[in-house]
Amino acid sequence: MATVLMVDDSRTSRRMLRAVLERGGFEVIGEAVNGEEGYLKYKELKPDVVTMDITMPTMDGIESLTLIRHADANAKVVMITAAGQKEKMVEALKRGAEEFITKPFDENEVLNTLNKVIG
Repeated sequence: MATVLMVDDSRTSRRMLRAVLERGGFEVIGEAVNGEEGYLKYKELKPDVVTMDITMPTMDGIESLTLIRHADANAKVVMITAAGQKEKMVEALKRGAEEFITKPFDENEVLNTLNKVIG
């Protein structure tokens, strides 16, 4: 069972994503509410994959992605994006994001994307 760290400032988004992931056979081993906490929890928990919201307080998802990839070049990070964030998605992919998922979540898209990233 693959392990997941969810990083999103929205409690509702985390709750919805957790339900989708657990139904799909993933184990959610941690949650973080901003990029800084996400980076620290990544180093502590070493999940198989991270779901990372882009827009968050304190530290955004792109900055957190950069720190995680600097600490672990093999880290697998899937960005979570709302519609209209094309420039930020391009930047995230340049900085090493594996894939991205759009909000609102489509269960099949989420599970297919994470299964593809984990391989």
